[in-house]
Amino acid sequence: MSAQENQAKILILATEDCAYPGANATGQAHMSYPDNTYILKVRAPVMFPEKFYLDCFKKGIYGIIIMSCGVECAYEGAYPALAARMEKLYPMMREEGLDPRRVRLTGVCTVCSKAFVKEVKQMNQLLEELGAPGSEKKAA
Repeated sequence: MSAQENQAKILILATEDCAYPGANATGQAHMSYPDNTYILKVRAPVMFPEKFYLDCFKKGIYGIIIMSCGVECAYEGAYPALAARMEKLYPMMREEGLDPRRVRLTGVCTVCSKAFVKEVKQMNQLLEELGAPGSEKKAA
């Protein structure tokens, strides 16, 4: 198994209008960030039900960063609905023995390269502390 296969995998849901261009700007600026990230370009992250996140952890994802446009979302009501969905997700994660900090909701704009890199690095630091999903059960 290679070193990369042993790394904690981070899924980034990046909105097509804001965060995905921000991620692209990061690459264009030749800024580096850990390579254990998988960026999924999405129209609006509110489209993903709570079960999606739980399934991600069961399939080997260690952490998820939802990078959105925040209140500036082009889809009316999408961001408040997403925030409400996260409020439902966190107790579900606790029931599964998962630390809710494994899912982070943040705003990243089209030119927020430094913010993008900071979020990825912070998630990696957290995952170093937490270990694999489900290991929280063993520690408790």
